[in-house]
Amino acid sequence: MKLMTLLQAPAGAMGGGMSTIIMIVLMIAIFYFLIIRPQSKQQKKLEAARKAMKSGDKIMTSGGIYGIIREINPENGQVTIEVWEGVKMKVDINQVFALPDNSTNKK
Repeated sequence: MKLMTLLQAPAGAMGGGMSTIIMIVLMIAIFYFLIIRPQSKQQKKLEAARKAMKSGDKIMTSGGIYGIIREINPENGQVTIEVWEGVKMKVDINQVFALPDNSTNKK
């Protein structure tokens, strides 16, 4: 019996659809400003730092290996780094992070 009364009730009496739509839009806006936008800004900053890398820069790989860039090959997306005197490695350019210059911070 109660099911029939709910089905016959006008749409406004059931809580209104407009408030639900407003809540969904509000949740999407919150997700955008708290999660998506900061992540895209960080990604653009990282991409700009990778494009600014040049030979001789100190870097760290995502695996934690420190080295100095010796050659950048953007065609195949590889960077040749020197991790020790005479020891060179080729790594994917997306796995390389530039280090801040520590020469001014020495004590």
